[in-house]
Order: sequence, then structure tokens, then C-alpha cells
Amino acid sequence: MNTIPPIEKVLVANRGEIAIRLCRGVQEEGKRAVAIYESPDAESRHLRIADEAVWIGPGPRKDYLDIDRIIWAARKSGAQAVHPGYGFLAENPQFAAACEEAGLIFIGPSAATIQDLGDKTISRRLAEEAGLPTIPGSGILPPGGDGKRAAVEFGAKYGYPVMLKAVAGGGGRGIRKVDSEKELLSQIEIAKNEAVSAFGDGRLYLEKGIVNPRHIEVQILGDQHGNVIHMGGRNCSIQRRHQKLVEIAPSLLDPALEEKICQSAIQYAKHVGYVNAGTVEFLVDSDDSFYFLEINTRLQVEHTVTEVVTGIDIVRRMIRVAEGKKLDVTQDEVFCRGFAIEMRINAEDPKQDFAPESGKHVAVYNSPGGPGIRLDGMAYQGYTIPTEYDSLLVKLTVYGFRWEEAVSRLSRALKNYRIVGPKTTIPFYRKLVLEPEFASGSFDTGYLERHPELYDYSDQEAQEAKVAKLLSAIHYHGKNIFAE
Repeated sequence: MNTIPPIEKVLVANRGEIAIRLCRGVQEEGKRAVAIYESPDAESRHLRIADEAVWIGPGPRKDYLDIDRIIWAARKSGAQAVHPGYGFLAENPQFAAACEEAGLIFIGPSAATIQDLGDKTISRRLAEEAGLPTIPGSGILPPGGDGKRAAVEFGAKYGYPVMLKAVAGGGGRGIRKVDSEKELLSQIEIAKNEAVSAFGDGRLYLEKGIVNPRHIEVQILGDQHGNVIHMGGRNCSIQRRHQKLVEIAPSLLDPALEEKICQSAIQYAKHVGYVNAGTVEFLVDSDDSFYFLEINTRLQVEHTVTEVVTGIDIVRRMIRVAEGKKLDVTQDEVFCRGFAIEMRINAEDPKQDFAPESGKHVAVYNSPGGPGIRLDGMAYQGYTIPTEYDSLLVKLTVYGFRWEEAVSRLSRALKNYRIVGPKTTIPFYRKLVLEPEFASGSFDTGYLERHPELYDYSDQEAQEAKVAKLLSAIHYHGKNIFAE
């Protein structure tokens, strides 16, 4: 094995809350963190957390996606390594390859691994080779009329619903549930065009639809010496449009079933020679049969819940693995103690199909605290929500030794959380956390469809309006910030 030079400085190729998280991990490893930013992010908190920052362009978004600009920023800063975080270029094999070609250490799996596992049909084939159960699939649909005929034959064989998926999709994107042959034929061309626009790849395939499964994922870590561990399961079943809203560790499954799924994830990781952090995702049906879904070759948004229940810092170990070090944790040392729940506090209006509240000003920001509460965020009083980026403000993660304690702590934290200015997901979550099915821990991906009453929180809105009106009389620095 080639000797890897020591890392003294890491460029964080991201923004917002994940850039802050990565900067902290880099600094705790005794290294300097370099932030990058576009002009709309000139006041972002991640620039204050980093040791230094490099402006990469006017943006918006395009410079965070510009591989050449980020390589330039790394060289300009003298960084030896790059951490991509999640989103943007995190799962782009060309970016990982460009870092390697530039002599930079990419903190993540190799470009070849990202390339192969990012192709959903290849990752399915590898799962089958590794002996994992997979959902029946069509393979890549051929173009034109042949593809439509193959799709119709698949639907006739396996029945509806089926899932129409983009080969290059991921993170909940590029997925359509189709309930009939007529709908399937009408959706193929639309899905193809959207896949080309979103991923630059219009290839599609079909999977048999599993109705209201539980969505379970397993955090894995592998080093360059052949060691691979899992860090337990996570339950990500509460979703909107295949996008996760609530994440929980451990998985709330029977422990024996969770361990079986975790061992399948290890089996897969070893088969593909996986190095660094990744997440193997599964669907679990009503009779506890489970199926490989995909693997994400990056740090997940919801890594926080795993860190809380295991006490293991994933980001710091990603850096150490990239330096060629052996994992300092064995499988026998990994165990989950208690329960952690993460909720994504977004500047969105749940009543309007979670429409973003971009451009709004955060007039008041009072966050919860106390035992068992972790906040990963970028919002602050006076913050203006950019129109150019996603709507995530902060990730609220709570811990409890028992499930019931975690739920009650989450309820208290949400009651204590006050953001005045934009509409947020907080009042929606306040109602969700009190709903009996959620409190029982027995939910699946059909949860939100079964509970439309969660969107009726008019009483909370009225109370918030009263509070905002009361606070509007307060002036800071001689001006009424609530009147803006």
C-alpha cells in the first residue's frame, strides 16, 4: 500500500449545516478547516466556524457544482484533502477522480466505487452476487417502443404498483410509484426527460412496488485494510415524496431482524471492497422480509442519530480512514444504547405541500436545550433564508434511554423551539410527536398518507401569531426587526 501523506488542512466542499459539522470534525482531529462559498452565502455561519474561507464565485449553486473551481480553491488554500459532505458533488465520480488526479485525498470511497454503486442496476447486480435479497426488477428499459413493451410485460408479470426509477437517481429522487398500465405508459417519457434534466442520464428501470414498507438503513464504515463494521440500523420510514423527514436509531425492528439486516450490509460492503463511510438501504415488508434497495456512497444527513446512540464520531473516522489508518473500533465495541430521533427543521409550509419559505427573515430564533438535545444548524436571529438553496435550517436530534423518554423529550424540545418569520415544519412536528401511531414506534412509509390530520394545526398557528404580535413591540438597536 502506498504511503499516504499526513493531512494538515481539509477543504470542506459544501455549505450550510453540513459544512459546519465537517469543519468541527476536521478541527477536532487537529487539522485546519477551509470553507468555500458563493456570493449568496457570504454571511453563512460555516464561514465563521472554519479556519479560513475561499470565495469560489457569484453562484448561485453553479460554483458549488464546479469541479474545476473547487480543485482550484483546494490548491489555493494549500489543502491536502477534500470532504464533500452530502449533496452537490458528494456522489459524483468525476469529482472524486479529479481530486485524485490533482493529488488531493478525497474523503470518501474511490471514484470507481462511486461510479459503480451510483448506477442502481449495477448495485442491484452486486447485491445479488453478494447473496442479498433484492426486489424483482426489470433491468434497464431499452429505448423507444421496446422499452414500453418491456415495461408493460413487467407490470403484467408482477402486478401493480410498480416503481419507475432513474438509474442515476438517489436520495429519494428519480422515483415514481405507478398504479396501472395506462399510467406507466404515460409516465415513461416524462420520467426519462426529468432524469436527463436532474442526473444527465435518462435510463430507467422498474421494480415491483412494495406497499407501505418500513425503510431501514445501515451505517457502515470500512478502512483500507479490509476491516468493515456496521453501526446499527436507522428507521427512515416517515417520508414525503420519498424524502425523509424523521430518522431514528436504532431501527425499531426486532433486534434479531435488525442484526440480520446489518450483517447483510456487511456482506455487501465486503463483496464490493467498500472503503470509508456509506449507508446500505433496505425495505422491510409486513411479514419482516427485507430487500436490498441501494447504497449511498457518502455521509448521510441523518448520521447524527447513529453518532448519538453509539458514541462514535463518523466524520472523524472518515478522515482517519482517508489517511490510511485502521479503524480504531471493532464490531464487538459497537452497541446502541437508548434511542435517538432526528427531525429536519425546514423553512417550509407543510400545509402548502411543504413549499419553501425562501427569502424570509428570521426575526426570532430561540432553540431548545438541556440534556439529550443536539442541534446541527445554520439559522440564527437575523438570518435571511437564501432563495438559491435548500430550505433546511437545523437538524434537531434528541436522545432518550427508553423510546418513550426520547419521544417525550422531543415533544418538550419542539414546544421550546420558536422561530418567528418564516413558516417552518415545527408546528407539524409538534402534532406528529403526539400522534399515537408515532408514539408506538410502529409506523411505515404510508404514515403521512394515513394521517392527514397532522396538517391541521391552526390552534398552534393562532398561538404563534399572538406571540409574534407580542414580540413585535420589542425593538433591537432602535429598530423594529419584526416590521421588516
